[in-house]
Amino acid sequence: MAHISASPPVFSVRHKDPQLVTPAKPVPYEEKLLLSDVDDQEALRYQISFIMFYGSNPISAPRGKDPVNIIRDALAEALVYYYPLAGRLREGPDMKLIVDCTGEGALFVEADADVTLAQLGDTIQPPCPYLDQLLYDVPGSSGLFGRPLLLIQVTRLLCGGFVFAIRWSHNVADALGMFKFLNTVAEMARGATKPSQPPLWQREILNARDPPSASGVHHEFDEVNDANSKMVVDMDIGNNKTIHKSFFFGSKQLSSIRKHLPPHLQSTSAFVVLAAFLWKCRTIAMEVDPEEIVRVSHMVSASGKGGIELPDGYYGNAFIFPVARSTARQLSESPLDYAVRLVKDITSRTNEEYIRSAIDLMVIKGKRQYRTVKDFVIADTTRLPFAMIDFGWGKGLYGGPAGVIQDVSFFARYKNVKGENGTVVQISLPQQVMERFQKELEKVMIGDSVNDQHGTKAIQCKL
Repeated sequence: MAHISASPPVFSVRHKDPQLVTPAKPVPYEEKLLLSDVDDQEALRYQISFIMFYGSNPISAPRGKDPVNIIRDALAEALVYYYPLAGRLREGPDMKLIVDCTGEGALFVEADADVTLAQLGDTIQPPCPYLDQLLYDVPGSSGLFGRPLLLIQVTRLLCGGFVFAIRWSHNVADALGMFKFLNTVAEMARGATKPSQPPLWQREILNARDPPSASGVHHEFDEVNDANSKMVVDMDIGNNKTIHKSFFFGSKQLSSIRKHLPPHLQSTSAFVVLAAFLWKCRTIAMEVDPEEIVRVSHMVSASGKGGIELPDGYYGNAFIFPVARSTARQLSESPLDYAVRLVKDITSRTNEEYIRSAIDLMVIKGKRQYRTVKDFVIADTTRLPFAMIDFGWGKGLYGGPAGVIQDVSFFARYKNVKGENGTVVQISLPQQVMERFQKELEKVMIGDSVNDQHGTKAIQCKL
């Protein structure tokens, strides 16, 4: 486990005037497309940013070609097929979101930075400390309705590499959907004339049933009625500022964690093991009442679950956030395999009925925000290799989440400057809690004693 401590380099970025990139060919201009009930929930009414870093590649790069011009032209070609993304969002009756296919286009920014990729080093891990320079917040572009659904900036670097950054309206696509779209842009940049995987709208697949009928227990929509909880109070203290850090876990770090698991759990996925370990360390760091209920919420894809078969070209939001729960005492004092079993159970019980029921309940509750207060909310993007998206210059050094996103801790692939492959996880905690959290990690990573180091009655980490 390594935390990013290096100071980001100081550099300047020169932006040209933003422009709208419209579809390269005529597209339907009168269509009004309804989003699904999963798409238009309150929890997704914001914009999400991803970023990809590319070095100079004289072998695969088109000779004498400019990545800005190639990607801009490819974007126009891709929007012919993904023409709803060139439209604008509005709200209809009963909070139903609608995409007006106006063809107005996506917002595009051309830029140059006086820095090399080598100078950026490991600071490119999320949250990107210079995101405001590499993804210029064009005035008037960040609203939900009547604004471009895409904002893209391509920034040339002194070394011949470039940075591709994108911000999009989360309501129209999740990370997998945007991965599909950007793959199409990359295919066009490399000379394709049509997508290898044509996009499909079909958002009605993930609408609530008529009438909606929720069954079972869905803790993701539990009410937060414990305002006096120490966990809630600690998160709200004004002078205990929330800070955001990234932690890198390579094969050595994961091996250290797996040593605390019994043989029958050694084959558990790295994501589940790491999620369970971080949930446990976070809980201990929060120093909550031992009988308080703590929760982890994991973004689970609906695709392929039971009878829910989404078409390959589907690019809408297709996930839910089921929850695992435990008392702080049991999670903290039990062996690590207890937490691992709880996290594994999240995906094992998300069958078609559970997913349909969760969508129904969301509609019954007015599509309000799922619960995030106090929860460890996690999303796995390690299976979405954004860095592998090739615009003609080869694969990138990093591709994935760029900034702090709605209280969610993203797990992303990363290859650090030492050449080690692993997972980078962004964690957001109040400063005092973060300090204790890092100490809990170090107890496992470097073999420190599990005895209390804080002179408090905190629950101890017994892996």
